[in-house]
Amino acid sequence: MRPGIVLHVFSAVVILLIVATFPRPAYAQNNDDVHIRPRIDVTEVGGKGALSGTLNTHTRPFKADADLVLVPVTVTDSYNRVVTGLEKNNFAVFEDKKKERIQSFSSEDAPVSIGIIFDMSGSMSDKLEKAREAVVQFAQSANPQDEFFLIGFSDRPELISGFTSRVEDLQSNLIQTTAKGQTALLDAIYLGITEMHSAKHQRRALLIISDGGDNHSRYTEGEVKSMVEEADVQIFGIGIFDYAARTDEEREGPELLSEITEATGGRTFALDNINDLPDVAAKIGIQLRNEYVVGYVPAPKPTDGKWHKIKVKLIPPKGLPPLSVYAKKGYYAPGE
Repeated sequence: MRPGIVLHVFSAVVILLIVATFPRPAYAQNNDDVHIRPRIDVTEVGGKGALSGTLNTHTRPFKADADLVLVPVTVTDSYNRVVTGLEKNNFAVFEDKKKERIQSFSSEDAPVSIGIIFDMSGSMSDKLEKAREAVVQFAQSANPQDEFFLIGFSDRPELISGFTSRVEDLQSNLIQTTAKGQTALLDAIYLGITEMHSAKHQRRALLIISDGGDNHSRYTEGEVKSMVEEADVQIFGIGIFDYAARTDEEREGPELLSEITEATGGRTFALDNINDLPDVAAKIGIQLRNEYVVGYVPAPKPTDGKWHKIKVKLIPPKGLPPLSVYAKKGYYAPGE
């Protein structure tokens, strides 16, 4: 029996913490998060954004004079439960297949600046109520110091609410949302990354809630993927997909959203049941609060302006089941 394991079980409104042992025969019961030991808590409002006529794909994730590369990392078990309490020596990081020395390591629940990208296209009409509930549940599971903005999109994206720390503000703005029109998902992601320029926290994330692929954006998939790779913003998606989709855009929606989120160290959760949406949103909120941040200084420091791959490997303590690691896949180095 392994001491100090904590299981997080949450409902749509309340997150309860219980202490359990691990491993054990009842391990496969329906609990959501595994903790090796409890977390230690740590104690400008943006204006309206607008789509620019020219896509800027050269916004670097790290300043040219900042040597330290920071990599947010999430670890989960085979039941998709978050594993926390790991130490620096449980991780190894590689850049372009070369092992780097980890020089900083953090696991505190630091505040996050979060953008919510909310699908209001016509196909969401019968899902809008649950989607609104999911946004509120996500915000309620966040760090009290987190800040949020809300972008809604159909034929085009619009900033519905600038940065706020009040869940009540998000809730009141969500009530006014209606479902109509087509799906400009890529434009909404572009606007979300742009709005992050007003964020006050170093950690930044987007949550996308959508039921399909893109069919009405000005920006191309390639342009937005390049922008996402260069932005230091972690992206999560909740996909309410119709796998009997009739159009190519709808059929390609799951793959598009997965490629965008996984490149940033986030991931996409595909739902079979719309009623699961609020619980999954809260689960993502918990993952954001239980990330590790690994930092290293590349040797030698790249100044070639090129893409450098990052690989984070886990060296788990003995006795743990198979674990999965989620981390961003790379970054663009500054040019000379």
